[in-house]
Amino acid sequence: MITLYGVHRSRALRPLWLLAETGTPFTHVPVIQAYRLPDDATRATLLNTASPEFLRVNPQGQIPVLQEDDLILTESLAITLHIARRHGGPLGPTGDAELALMEQWSMFALSAIETPALEIQLAYGSGAASQPEGQAGIAVSAEKLRRPLRRLETHLADEGWVVGSRFTVADLNIAECLRYAQAHPGLLAEFPAVKDWLELCQSRPAFRAIWAAREAEPA
Repeated sequence: MITLYGVHRSRALRPLWLLAETGTPFTHVPVIQAYRLPDDATRATLLNTASPEFLRVNPQGQIPVLQEDDLILTESLAITLHIARRHGGPLGPTGDAELALMEQWSMFALSAIETPALEIQLAYGSGAASQPEGQAGIAVSAEKLRRPLRRLETHLADEGWVVGSRFTVADLNIAECLRYAQAHPGLLAEFPAVKDWLELCQSRPAFRAIWAAREAEPA
């Protein structure tokens, strides 16, 4: 049985989405980020990433964490790839070639997409976008994204999905990293195939259900 540690307002959303897609039974242990809690008294009452009981699971004090039998995984994309291989059905690989492609595109999401996309989200979320220096930083981050997005645009225009002409864990991993950049009002409009694909991913019932659960959590 899988146990997944983390809250929806974190990178735990990625494995939670995949588990919802696959219908895999699991135990969810909500663990909130310690930095989101206002004081030590609150930290003492809520299971969080600095709680001693959680640090026994992941001494690095980060979420998500997956535990399945004797296996413990602590990186969100490693977790989703594992779930897809073991429980994913059509969302997972059909053989070694698809596995290699899913791993490649997941590393693409992590190395080329996530950091500049997250910079954009943080700039808009913090209010920095209303300042000239914030806009300058957003422009730099958006430019970092254009090269990988051009690659993804060409691929999706030809193939429709990332791997195997169907929605898979590779789509989920890229979509979740790219979601941060949706705060930028015009960037994805430059890449219509990417924009349409991302909207299709986020229209899936499993994503909508997980997003509703995220919205129900305290901000």
